[in-house]
Amino acid sequence: MRHHLWVSSALATALASAPAMAQQQSAEPAIGEIVVTAQKRSENVQNVPIAISAFTATALKERSVTSVASLSALAPNVNLDGGTPFSGSSAVLSATIRGIGSDDFAFNIDPGVGIYLDGVYLARTVGANQDLPDVERVEVLKGPQGTLFGRNTIGGAISIVTHDPGKEFKGSFDATTGSFNMVKLRATVDVPLTDSLFSSFTVSGINRQGFLKRIPYPDQRAGNSDPYTSFANADYANASREGGDNSVSMRGKLKWDNGGAITATFTGDYTRQDSPAQATKLLGVFPNVPGPFAGANHLPGTAFDPTSTTGFLFAGLYNFCIGSTPAQIAARNAQALCGPRGTQYNPQYQLAGLGSVNVDGNPLNDRLPWDSRFLIANPDLSYANGPSFTKLTAWGLGGTVQAEVSPNLTIKSITAYRQTNWKGGVDADGSPLSFLELSFTQNQWQISQELQLLGRAFDKKLNYVLGAYYFKEKGNLHDYVNFAEGLLQVDGPNKFNTENWALFGQVDFRPSDLLGFTAGGRYTQERKQFEGGQQDLNGGNYKLFGCAAGDGTIAPYGNFPLAPPVAAGGPPCYAALSYPNPANPVQVYVPGVNRKSFSNFSPKLGVQLHPSKDIMVYGSWSKGYKTGGWTTRLTNPQGNVAPDFNEEKATTFEAGIKSSLLDRHLQVNMAAFTTDYKGVQLNIQIGTSPTIANAGDARIKGLELEVVAAPVKGLTINGAVGYIDAHYTSLLPAALVNASPIPGIQAGIYVGAPLPKTANWKINVSPRYEMKLGNGGSFVVLGDWTHTTEVWNDIARALLLRRPTNDMFNASLTYNAPDAKWSLTLGGTNLTDTRYITSGGLNIAAGTAFGTYNRPREWYLRYGMKF
Repeated sequence: MRHHLWVSSALATALASAPAMAQQQSAEPAIGEIVVTAQKRSENVQNVPIAISAFTATALKERSVTSVASLSALAPNVNLDGGTPFSGSSAVLSATIRGIGSDDFAFNIDPGVGIYLDGVYLARTVGANQDLPDVERVEVLKGPQGTLFGRNTIGGAISIVTHDPGKEFKGSFDATTGSFNMVKLRATVDVPLTDSLFSSFTVSGINRQGFLKRIPYPDQRAGNSDPYTSFANADYANASREGGDNSVSMRGKLKWDNGGAITATFTGDYTRQDSPAQATKLLGVFPNVPGPFAGANHLPGTAFDPTSTTGFLFAGLYNFCIGSTPAQIAARNAQALCGPRGTQYNPQYQLAGLGSVNVDGNPLNDRLPWDSRFLIANPDLSYANGPSFTKLTAWGLGGTVQAEVSPNLTIKSITAYRQTNWKGGVDADGSPLSFLELSFTQNQWQISQELQLLGRAFDKKLNYVLGAYYFKEKGNLHDYVNFAEGLLQVDGPNKFNTENWALFGQVDFRPSDLLGFTAGGRYTQERKQFEGGQQDLNGGNYKLFGCAAGDGTIAPYGNFPLAPPVAAGGPPCYAALSYPNPANPVQVYVPGVNRKSFSNFSPKLGVQLHPSKDIMVYGSWSKGYKTGGWTTRLTNPQGNVAPDFNEEKATTFEAGIKSSLLDRHLQVNMAAFTTDYKGVQLNIQIGTSPTIANAGDARIKGLELEVVAAPVKGLTINGAVGYIDAHYTSLLPAALVNASPIPGIQAGIYVGAPLPKTANWKINVSPRYEMKLGNGGSFVVLGDWTHTTEVWNDIARALLLRRPTNDMFNASLTYNAPDAKWSLTLGGTNLTDTRYITSGGLNIAAGTAFGTYNRPREWYLRYGMKF
C-alpha cells in the first residue's frame, strides 16, 4: 500500500506542478525527441502505441551503460543479468521482461526476450550481452512482440541500433580507467570514401582484473584431491581472480547513398573475449541429505536403497566412502561405488577408488571431507582452484538494402550471417575439491533473410508493413559436469538444427485526428532437430546395481536385482537398466535424431485516441510464443523417447497513455497490462534427472510509469516506476514444488507463488543538471537511484539465492570543454557497496548452493574527445 500511495503521489505532484513549470519554460526544447523503429519504420517514440523504454547514445554514455545488462536498473519491470547459473560467463544474457524470460544458456532452452542487433535476431543467449561502444540507441519493447518480431519475444524485445556512417570525416575516442586496474579504450571514426559511399569503423577493448580472489585452502590434505585436469572438461584454463574482463570488439559499416531511390548498408562485426569465469561463490553445503546410494536397507546384490532414507546422495556418498572402513563399505555393498572411478569406455580418465582413504592408517593420502569448512563470509574470496574461463569468438556480416519504389512504397531487405564459438568453465563448489565443476563448448551459426514492404495510402492515413522472414541455425553444445570427485561424470554432446519461416503484416489506420486502429498478425512454421548423447563416464548406475567387476569396469552381463537373478544368457546389464545404446553402454540419452514441428499465429489488435497533438491514449491485445524443444541434462535413462516439451504462449491486454506536455518540459507515459501465460516451461523431477515440461500457467499484471521533467533550465529528472504481480495459477503435480528434502532451504513453488527474476516494485530516479560556464564549457552532474524489492533468482525459490530489497546509487561529474571537443568524467557505481546474488543454483545431489554477487563499489575516470 505504501508503494501504491508513492506512485499516486508522484504522478499527482508531476501533473500539479505543470503551471509552475510553465512559468519557467525556456525557448529551447527541454526534452529531446527519440526516434525508434519498433514498428519497422522510423517514428517518434511518443507516437508508438507500445510500452517502450528508449535510450540514446548520450544517455547510455552519461550513465556508464556499457552492456545490455547494464540497462536493467533503468527500465521498469525489466531484469537483465550478465550471466546465468552454470554458464560462468558474463557474456551470457539472462533477460526477463514483465515476468517472462529465460535464465539459461543451453541450446535446448530458447530465450523469452528477443535480442536484435540492427534488425538481426540473435538466437542464443551466449554472446547476447552485447558491448555497446557505438550504439545510436537501445529500444526495450515490453510485452509479446510476436506480430512484428516473431518467436521467442513472448516477454518483449531489445533492439540495439548502431551508429551509421556520417557524410563528413569525424570521430570520437575515449579512455577509461578505474577500479580493479580497469583500462578501457573505444574509438569510432567516420570516413567518406566518395560522394555517395561512406564508412565508419569502431574498435573497443577492455582489460579489468576480477573482483573475486581465489585463495589456497590452508590444509595439506587439499593436495590429495584429484586435480580437475583428471576429468573431462571443455578446457583447462583457470585464473587467480574471477569476474574480470579481457575482450576486444570491432565493427565496420559501409553505406551507399547517392540521394536516389536505393540505399544500401553493409556491416561486419567481430568480438573476442578471453576472460576468467564470472565470479562464483559457494553459499551453502548439504552433505547429510538422505538418498538412495549405499543405504543400510539396500536391495540384495545392490547398493540401492529404494526408500532413499538410509543412503546418501553424491555429497554424502563421498564422505561415506573416504571415512568408512572396508567392512562398513561391504556391509552396504558399496565396494563398487567407492571403488575405482571411470570405466573402460573412458580409459584416459580412470582414477583410483575413494574407499577408506581416511581410515587406512596412512595420513599421507587423507582427503578433505565435504562440509562447511569451505564457506567464506567475504563475498569476494573463494577456495576454488578449478576451471575458470570464458572464451568467446562472435562475428557477423549483414546487408540492408532499401529501395523507394514510389513516395508511398519502400522495399527493404535485411540479410545476415552470424557465428559464435564459445567455451566456458566454472568451479561452482568454491573448494579445492572437484565437487561441482562445469564446463561447456557451444558452436553456432545462423542465417536470416527478412523482406519488408513498407507503404502508405489514403493521404498517409494508412501505414502498413508486410513481410516475409526466413531463419536457419545449426550448432552443438557439449556439457561437462563433474560431481563429488568423479562419482558422477556427465558428458553431454548435443547437436541442434532449426529452420523457421514466417509471413507477417501490420496495418495502422488513422481515419481522423482523434482515432487510430492497428491490426496485424504473424504466421510461423518451424522445424527443429536434436540429437543428444548425454552419458555418465563413471557408469554409476552399473556400480549401484551390482553390475561392476572387481576392477571397476563394467561387466558385460550381470544380475538385475529388482527381479530374480537373471539366468545365464539373460539380458546384459545395460538392457536391464534401460540404457538405450548397446554401442555405448554408458550413454543415457536415446540415440538418433529427434524432430519436432511448430506452427503459430500471433495476432495483434489495437486502438488509439489522440485528444490532442501531444497526448495519445491506446489499448492493445497481442499474442506471442516461445518455442519448445527437448530436455538434454539427463543423469539416468528415461526410456526410448527423448523427453520433450512444447511452446509457451502469452496473451496480453495493455492500456496506456503517452503525453508530452508544457512545450516538451514534461513527458508522462503510463501503461497497465495483464498477461495470461500458458504452458510455462518448468523443471519436473524424473529420478535424479531435472526434466523440462509445460508444467504450469501464470497470471501477470502490472503497471509502468515513466516521467521526464525539465522544470528549470539545465535540470532534467528522469523517473520510472514499475509494479508487477506475477504468480502461478496452476501447476502439474509433477512440477518442482518445494522439492528439497531439507526443511527451510527452499520456499518452493505452488499456486500463488511468484515468478522468478521479477520484483514487485522497481523505482528509479535519475536527476541530471548541466551548468553552463562562461568559457562555453559546462559541468554535468548526474545521479541514479534504483530501489528494487525482493527477487527470487530461481524457480524453486532457494533462500540462499534470494535477492533482498535493495537500493543502488550511481553518480558522475563531467566537465565538457568548449565546443564539446573533449570531456572528463569522474564517476562511481554501487556507491553504498550493496551486495546481493544475481544468479546461482542449488544442487542438492552435490550438496552445494552457489551464486554470483553483483559487482562491488567501483570508481572510474573517463577522458573523451571528438575530432
